[in-house]
Amino acid sequence: METNLAYKLEEDVEEEIIGGRVVMMASPTMNHHRVSGNIYNLFSNYLRGHPCEPCQDGTSLYLDEGKEEYKPDMMVVCDPEKAQTKGVFGAPDLAVEVLSPSTAKNDRGHKKDVYEKHGVREYWIVNPVDRSVEQYVLENGRFVLRDVYTQHSKAALDDMDEDERAKVVTEFKCSLFDDLTIRLEDIFYRVIPNL
Repeated sequence: METNLAYKLEEDVEEEIIGGRVVMMASPTMNHHRVSGNIYNLFSNYLRGHPCEPCQDGTSLYLDEGKEEYKPDMMVVCDPEKAQTKGVFGAPDLAVEVLSPSTAKNDRGHKKDVYEKHGVREYWIVNPVDRSVEQYVLENGRFVLRDVYTQHSKAALDDMDEDERAKVVTEFKCSLFDDLTIRLEDIFYRVIPNL
């Protein structure tokens, strides 16, 4: 069977519109997929029967009246009118970006600023390499870093004394839902070091 390779490549390319410019997105690593899928599954299970809806990696998010198009790695939308056929129109309640070398600058810079400006209530920047989650919460129109949560390796935990191990945080709360506890081991399940 003949295949037009140029057409196939064009079809597989993901892009975002950031600051009015089309930005090509690199293919995510396996760990990137694992982390975004794990986070989606946590929220999908929790939100079953709830009015809020989780949206998977690849769902378009349109802001600034469609002038900006992002593809967060996961988001939660609690206003059903925002979730439409082509994507989400307006700020989600939670946006999650999983870092990769090619996206880190935008995720920590322009996207974070735009999410803040549009009233995203909570924003996570997740780093699969160092197994960390930066949790930002919107307070008085500004993102405030609530904390950085890191899953420590067994070797790092073994090097700690008992008091240090007792202070290690292994879970945190999503500010949107009082009874949802997020465990770092669930976010980084099956993440392979240096992949």
